[in-house]
Amino acid sequence: MNNKPRILAFTGSLRESSYTKRVVQTALRGAENAGADVTFADLRDYPMPLFNSDDEETSGLVENALRFQELLAAHDGFLISSPEYNGSVTAAFKNAIDWASRSGGPFKRSDIFTGKFAGIMTASPGSFGGIRALPHVRGILMSVGVNVLSEEYAVSFVADKLDANGDLTEEKTKRNLEGLGAALVNIILKTSEAKITATATS
Repeated sequence: MNNKPRILAFTGSLRESSYTKRVVQTALRGAENAGADVTFADLRDYPMPLFNSDDEETSGLVENALRFQELLAAHDGFLISSPEYNGSVTAAFKNAIDWASRSGGPFKRSDIFTGKFAGIMTASPGSFGGIRALPHVRGILMSVGVNVLSEEYAVSFVADKLDANGDLTEEKTKRNLEGLGAALVNIILKTSEAKITATATS
């Protein structure tokens, strides 16, 4: 890792102006302010068919899965915002992780995830804020080796907290989300420093 942690931010929604995109963009500003280089990725730019191991065995990983793997591998941590669809995550999010976790090119199974960190969040115009999706996001990421921060945020009544440009205006929510981005950067830096110290003293 270079001096600046590299953070990849994305959302599980395919909607162009999704609420979860607004939320994760607030969190990424917190990561940038904490000193990270942040990339925002849109899953619409990486369309993949539904994962089918028969197809994988026949043809290998699809091109966009390989591209998404390379993008994930180039970053030290993730800020992920997933809307709640019927009490869980979106098919697009789960499918992208399923493809990315496979062996392909230079990467072994779950190689690009193991040991990295993630901050997770969600948002909804309703009173629950999409919170039922977060345990599923956490479980999926942990299953492929990602360390998920204990802090997580579900933004309820999110439509009432956005201005005409789609930016969050509610100060407490902004502070919480920016704090999540900063916390992700801090844990990555601390972990990197600990590894350097351990190597120097071994």
